[in-house]
Amino acid sequence: MEIAAPAAITGVLDRERIVAAPGFNRWLVPPAALAIHLCIGMAYGFSVFWLPLSRALGVTQPITCPDLTLRTALFTTTCDWRVADLGWMYTLFFVFLGSSAALWGGWLERAGPRKAGVVSAMCWCGGIVIAAIGVIVHQLWIMWLGGGVIGGIGLGLGYISPVSTLVKWFPDRRGMATGMAIMGFGGGAMIGAPLANRLMTYFSSPTSVGVWQTFLVLAAIYFVFMMSGAFAYRVPPLVASGNAASVHFRDAHKTKQFWLIWAVLCLNVSAGIGVIGMASPMLQEIFGASAAVAERGSLQADVPDLDRCVGHRIPPSAGG
Repeated sequence: MEIAAPAAITGVLDRERIVAAPGFNRWLVPPAALAIHLCIGMAYGFSVFWLPLSRALGVTQPITCPDLTLRTALFTTTCDWRVADLGWMYTLFFVFLGSSAALWGGWLERAGPRKAGVVSAMCWCGGIVIAAIGVIVHQLWIMWLGGGVIGGIGLGLGYISPVSTLVKWFPDRRGMATGMAIMGFGGGAMIGAPLANRLMTYFSSPTSVGVWQTFLVLAAIYFVFMMSGAFAYRVPPLVASGNAASVHFRDAHKTKQFWLIWAVLCLNVSAGIGVIGMASPMLQEIFGASAAVAERGSLQADVPDLDRCVGHRIPPSAGG
């Protein structure tokens, strides 16, 4: 008597568990994508923390050390950090965002967006918690490791999983699909920066600027929303195959067009991210704006994303 082999057991995070049933409304997927992008988009608004963290020890005035270098700033417990030292955390955000997206993009396609979303939530929110520990013990390297490296990996996975999923659901409106997701990434700062300022004001005291408490609250809020978004993901049962003239991603880097587009994007993003990363300190120190006004500088992160969302309606012939 033959015993039938047991069916393969799929985990709750596996791609096979999130294939949509017939008749599934594809418009239920964008809210899930936005739930993740609005959370990780707070990376754009982290400049609101730089000035408070620059007086984490002195609280009212920074404790400055004339001989402080970047290397000593990583381990000092007696000197306040400089804004320039803190800005490297922002650099790490986007270095590891791009690196993790490139390295694990293929894994995402195999594992599915739900698993990638859960890993993203754990890395991004866990990284913020580690950064909070770094503030408590006043160790900049812990902040870099938690927020910059681990959080940056969460950014990368959280950035590409909604985009990849929406493009599959909206092959007829690819520009709109990517625009909806990426608009949420820019909009995350528009919501998160004011919230962070209010939390820091609430938690501030004569002995604390309220940053580490704010980190913990944001991490908890973002974890709930990102996990909700990840578990709401569905993938279509059949994905339309690409155009026969398309270039496979393994061969894309061999083309001249790839490197020309990459160079333009690199220069564009480097300039934009450089300004956004210091938006709040610049508005406060150079233009004398209050923290409440400076937090609105995060709106600049949302303008290009609005363009992505509505710009898809402009026909190609509009350029001439």
